[in-house]
Amino acid sequence: MKFKDALNAEEKKLFKDAIGKVKPMVQDRVHPEKRTIKQKTTLAKQKDKKALAEFHFSDEFEPDLNSHGPVKYVREGVDSFEAKNLRRGQYTPDLILDLHGLDQQQSKREIAALLAACDKEHAQCVCIVHGLGGRVLKNKVPHWLVQHPDVMAFHQAPLEWGGNGAILVLVELKDKFIRD
Repeated sequence: MKFKDALNAEEKKLFKDAIGKVKPMVQDRVHPEKRTIKQKTTLAKQKDKKALAEFHFSDEFEPDLNSHGPVKYVREGVDSFEAKNLRRGQYTPDLILDLHGLDQQQSKREIAALLAACDKEHAQCVCIVHGLGGRVLKNKVPHWLVQHPDVMAFHQAPLEWGGNGAILVLVELKDKFIRD
């Protein structure tokens, strides 16, 4: 034990010689300032997400969709074979949205929120069940979907996913994580 204490005393002396005269610091209490930059950026991100989730669909826009036969659409630059794959049931929907009981405004908000959730949930294919009813939503939903930049293609759903009262939508994911 004495050897260790002697070593410590020698080390302390060497340290003091190397450092020289030292004035002890007085501990003062400095309170850190609140950082509002992080708060502003998180609020801005939340506002951007909310704006994306409330994508504005126009009711006046009338796309040139196939009026005969099943409703289908393929965005420019996307292989037309994707619509055929949707029709054949090659894609299984990751998320399903049922619009029964909703009016047009509520339906628009729900569709926009669904498309925003696709990126978060990594859902490449979704099913939107609009029903038949008065055919208002059946006619409007494809017109809204054509306007969204993330929609690659859609086709009337096969019978197992709702048939004439539903649409399967293929969504483009923004990140590189795409399930096969």
